[in-house]
Amino acid sequence: MMRWWAMTGLGLGCLPGAPGTFGSAGAIVVALGVWAAHRAAGTPAIVPDAAWVVLTVLAGTGCVKWGPWAVVYFAARAGKPGDPRQVVLDEFAGQWLALLAIPMPTFERALAVLGLQFFLFRLFDVIKPPPARRLEKLPAGWGILSDDLAAAVYANILGQIVFRLLAAA
Repeated sequence: MMRWWAMTGLGLGCLPGAPGTFGSAGAIVVALGVWAAHRAAGTPAIVPDAAWVVLTVLAGTGCVKWGPWAVVYFAARAGKPGDPRQVVLDEFAGQWLALLAIPMPTFERALAVLGLQFFLFRLFDVIKPPPARRLEKLPAGWGILSDDLAAAVYANILGQIVFRLLAAA
């Protein structure tokens, strides 16, 4: 049962419509909580980045470990193989990776970063520029996870340009 809750992002992946968007939104809520806890505790600026790495690794490990189970479990109910729509743990991993090393020194900047990175990650996750579409064809958990990590890298690069170069000018 734990793997069902983890893979569906506490059930967000089972909401009708756009489960990937709901999963990404859940990751943003967690990220805002991590950022707020960091600010309240007055920890060094590196702490949120360490959190994004740890959270990404944990979510990614869950995708790879439980991916084969999810493909069988959800495909049996939907009647089609592949990356199950209900699995959004990969969106959590990707969304957190998209935030890595983007400065969020103030609440206003944190909201801007979280909002833009949410949009960029979802955009790249949907359009799947190369090699993301090919990565999706990897077996089981690796295929579920890898296309989202590729989308996250694209989103992170664009976010770095926006928040380090354009916003700093």
